[in-house]
Amino acid sequence: MNLQTDLKSEHVSHLVVSGCAQVAVGTSVRDTLALMRADRQVVCLVVDEGAAAERGGGETGDSQQVRLVGIFTERDVMRKVIDVAGSLDRPVEEVMTRDPITIDPDASAADALRLMDENHFRNLPVVDKDGRLLGNMTHQAIIHYLADRYPVEVLNRPIDPERFPRRAEGG
Repeated sequence: MNLQTDLKSEHVSHLVVSGCAQVAVGTSVRDTLALMRADRQVVCLVVDEGAAAERGGGETGDSQQVRLVGIFTERDVMRKVIDVAGSLDRPVEEVMTRDPITIDPDASAADALRLMDENHFRNLPVVDKDGRLLGNMTHQAIIHYLADRYPVEVLNRPIDPERFPRRAEGG
């Protein structure tokens, strides 16, 4: 098999999908940033816990009972928070990206990568058919997959593939 075929046949659910910070609608930007810092995350998924309860869901803390309404990333911080007076005390939903594009865990890795490339973003929430958040798809998941699948080719690749040593090592 080749790389293209591998990426088309591999499901997102088989990749190492990273976790991410998660806050409820109404959380302040300050508290959201504190959580992101504590969790060492550059992305936070914003969820509406009340929407699930209205549909007859169980406890609001259950990850199956929340609905993704937005995503808050370092880009949002740079564009909408820094140098804006009072922005840290505003609710995160005022500065988040609403209704983010998501991907199903059964989609192919190639589809996920294409979607991220076409839309110029680095984070792609993984949401199953029931609306349950499973994690965050990043380019790093593809890199890990490639390193596991093609370890010799990936791990032995020079930093600059066009640059070669002028003389033999030790010579």
